[in-house]
Amino acid sequence: MSNEIIKYGPELNTIPLRKFSPVEMNLFFSIVSRMRNKGTQTVRFTFDQLKELSDYKPTANNRFEDDIQRTYTKLIGLHFGKYSHSGLNRDLFVMFTKFQIRGDTESPYVDIEIYKDALPLLNNLDTWVRYALTEFRNLHSGYAKTAFRNLKGFRTTGYAYFTKDKFFELFDIPRSYWKKTANVDQFVLKPIKEELTPLFRGLTIRKKYGKGRGKPVIGYAFAWKAERKDAEDVHISKQQRLNEARFNIEHNTELSDKEKWRALDKIRGVKLGTTEQEYLNQKQKEHDEEVAKIAKQEVLEQLKKNWRQ
Repeated sequence: MSNEIIKYGPELNTIPLRKFSPVEMNLFFSIVSRMRNKGTQTVRFTFDQLKELSDYKPTANNRFEDDIQRTYTKLIGLHFGKYSHSGLNRDLFVMFTKFQIRGDTESPYVDIEIYKDALPLLNNLDTWVRYALTEFRNLHSGYAKTAFRNLKGFRTTGYAYFTKDKFFELFDIPRSYWKKTANVDQFVLKPIKEELTPLFRGLTIRKKYGKGRGKPVIGYAFAWKAERKDAEDVHISKQQRLNEARFNIEHNTELSDKEKWRALDKIRGVKLGTTEQEYLNQKQKEHDEEVAKIAKQEVLEQLKKNWRQ
């Protein structure tokens, strides 16, 4: 599988990918990797090409079509924009205007076309975010994928800080976690730390605390060894990536021994033990149930509010 570079305007990282699954993120950024500098021309992806680019595992075409459609449905819900310095003039637009799926042909394909106002995101870039598709694609957690592409926007400085408000917005973290730092630690920071340590040498994550009762968390700071501007992204062998990842894990003093073992197992492709996997599955199930409960409550509250009006 060939290595690909994803390269786009920094503005793309400011848009929260709300409710995107890891599979949908892979599909979206695989498309982005091939749409750069194509202007408004229609770009055709065969199913086989897109599956290879995104490292898509399921084989059934009907399921693949459903995943592509879900990805596009979520994409049209995202609003990109341009704002004047005064903030009084605002132009909002979607990124793609054509997403044509043809699954009943001999060689099924998707035709995609970017909207003219979104061209600056992928064409004639003066500044950009750049990273290897294979590294992004191999991450499992949606939170880790979001952190990866945002940190890559600061790859040559080695430091990124997000206020709590911005962090929760960009990472699409449930509002129920606002005062539950244990949940943020368990479901957000833990997978980020374990999955990104192999890719960012010396990665540290620090919570910033404010004044007042209980010293509330007001932000999150990420630091790592800055990359050279001319750092190689593409022509790196799988073994070299593995060696660098292993070194980064073993020499990161922020990880406990257990976290190092888990991180090493992930880069080797070793499955977690049954007991540990069952525990993680149960925690994920509890997390999903809580998110669904909060969403339902928010809908009920909105309905009550509308009724009162």
